[in-house]
Amino acid sequence: MVGSDSLNVSPSPSPPQQKEKQSPKQWGVTKPLSQAGPLEVDIQRSKELEKFLVDAGLYESAEEAAKREEVLGRLKQIVKDWVKELTRVRGYTDQMVEDANAVIFTFGSYRLGVHGPGADIDTLCVGPSYVNREEDFFYVLHNILADMEEVTELQPVPDAHVPVMKFKFDGISIDLLYASISLLVVPDDLDISNMSVLYEIDEPTVRSLNGCRVADQILKLVPNIEHFRTTLRCLKLWAKRRGVYSNVTGFLGGVNWALLVARVCQFYPNANPSMLVSRFFRVYTLWRWPNPVMLCEIEDDELGFSVWDPRKNPWDRSHHMPIITPAYPCMNSSYNVSTSTLRVMMEQFQFGNKICEDIELNKAEWKALFEPYLFFESYKNYLQVDIIAADSDDLRAWKGWVESRLRQLTLMIERDTLGKLQCHPYPHDYIDHSKQCAHCAFFMGLQRKQGEVIQEGQQFDIRQTVDEFRHQINLYLYWKPGMEIYVSHVRRKQIPAYVFPEGYKRSRHPRPMSQQQLDKASSEDGEAFWTGCAERRLKRKKELEEMELKQESLEKRQSISPQRQDSVSPDLVCSRSANSLKECSPMEFEMIKERAESCQPIGVLTPQVIPCTGSSGGEMQHHNRDKEVNTNMTTSNQGMHSAETSDAGCISIASNGGNPEINDQGLSQGDICDANSKLLLDSGHENVAGVFEDGLREELEANGQHGMVLNSGDGVGSEPVQKTVMRLSLTSSA
Repeated sequence: MVGSDSLNVSPSPSPPQQKEKQSPKQWGVTKPLSQAGPLEVDIQRSKELEKFLVDAGLYESAEEAAKREEVLGRLKQIVKDWVKELTRVRGYTDQMVEDANAVIFTFGSYRLGVHGPGADIDTLCVGPSYVNREEDFFYVLHNILADMEEVTELQPVPDAHVPVMKFKFDGISIDLLYASISLLVVPDDLDISNMSVLYEIDEPTVRSLNGCRVADQILKLVPNIEHFRTTLRCLKLWAKRRGVYSNVTGFLGGVNWALLVARVCQFYPNANPSMLVSRFFRVYTLWRWPNPVMLCEIEDDELGFSVWDPRKNPWDRSHHMPIITPAYPCMNSSYNVSTSTLRVMMEQFQFGNKICEDIELNKAEWKALFEPYLFFESYKNYLQVDIIAADSDDLRAWKGWVESRLRQLTLMIERDTLGKLQCHPYPHDYIDHSKQCAHCAFFMGLQRKQGEVIQEGQQFDIRQTVDEFRHQINLYLYWKPGMEIYVSHVRRKQIPAYVFPEGYKRSRHPRPMSQQQLDKASSEDGEAFWTGCAERRLKRKKELEEMELKQESLEKRQSISPQRQDSVSPDLVCSRSANSLKECSPMEFEMIKERAESCQPIGVLTPQVIPCTGSSGGEMQHHNRDKEVNTNMTTSNQGMHSAETSDAGCISIASNGGNPEINDQGLSQGDICDANSKLLLDSGHENVAGVFEDGLREELEANGQHGMVLNSGDGVGSEPVQKTVMRLSLTSSA
């Protein structure tokens, strides 16, 4: 590379055959990790990937694209007429009324060119300085839209971090923001990327403008827009299939994934989509969070708006996964991420990395990367949050409020258990269509933090945590009678059938275990879970041996004669000990079987049942909001054989398997401070990506085995795992 062209100036022109070698263009804040382009096999893989995306229905038809353009055109005319009418009513001159204008910009997936069929359109209305958000936008324009037949599901959200009005226009979902800039007349050719639009405006307006400004910058900062778009489509589909696509729940939203993909495009400027997808997982499996992802240097300006800077802003130091927006004022777009949701995403990056390695070795196809995450088979214990309302309109508003606060419940549980109890909020709501009232439910997986030392009698009591969460929910300003919330604990076998696509649960057949596995299981149970005396461990081992002998004896008898109808099914071995089974009468057997199938241990208090009767428009019977219905979920790790066979009211939080090295990596306060000490973001802000680049470059290009396959059922099968226990006593009623 040439350090400076000016030092090599010659009075005579150089011969054509000795043209000076130009240094490759640098995209982003660091040099590329590789300038390599695709090989023939990479081109073929990209064709296969694009075909998969087309077959998956990620591209809209020409008819739908034309309809979107038509809707946007009508929306532009509506906001222009709205501003002209306000200008006339307020007594401005006829010339001002004629010149009055408002313009519509798009951002998000539509602006980036990665939207699919049925996706909403993120839009921004920019109006003059005398048209405000509080009254003119959320009242006058709201009423205009409400009176239009084409507009349905109109939902204003004025108190959101970025105030928005949501609705459907002729069936097309629209998210409409508003920004009033310091101009009396807004020109049709307004350059929203120009810094002048930020003069004399408030913080909510800055946040409203930021979406459009960020989208424009992303498209300017990637080497190849088409490759970026294909890769982003792929990663968004992957994130949705794997349950990590939701900003409001604490994962990543559309702009976050766009920024992550754009950074990988900068690292590999000549790579095609198949290479970029593979490198994406390789890079972010190795990324040492909380080092930030940035597409460009962080700008500071005399306008005085706060920018992301952990040296100056203590709050920025607590961010776990900083992904910085490229437009001034630069912000962390992923401030919602918690330690628990970061853990889940890192596990999924590991999964994606391993699948991509298999694809490169021709051991797997692209469809393997997009296998849905089996959330309801990944944990033994869950929190179920049921939401009901009087009708569908009330439920839409109520659900939006509750969903926006679920992240707080995750943070509260992390806080009150000192991070030892991890939550996995699943970003999907489920509807029980058998209920006649408006209803939906959210679920959160629960598990003990891996690597924690087990203490005898260790318990987690989160009753006060749930009470605090309930109190926050009840602060909803637009609460109406019939809006209720219920929080309850459910075990894996108690998950309601309506959450499964086919309406029924997958059967989990017990796997036969060899003698070596049985001995190992007994040893692990003794070392990792049992804290009692040696006699109990020996008794457990003896019971396992007896169970195996009985199973062998049963198999021998089956080879001679058919099985008797009143014999005990091997499926029930997990429900009772061997000594109990031999005394089980046919009647008792049927009772045990019935209880096992209903997932209710003997004597356990059933989860709170949602009281809905009658039609959605009729009377509803519901609890008083101040009435508390306690669902006790107490646990003890003394005398518990497994989470599935524990005594009434007992639950154990099982470890989810996986590599302990990837859990909470880089998330200690010391690491955060260490990373921040390196944040000398040049000209006041140094390249933060350079903090880890030197070590990453060799690791990435080595293309070694960095990841592992994270089976969704890790730690929840029939093999013994390290366990701890938790005392949960949740208040179920709002």
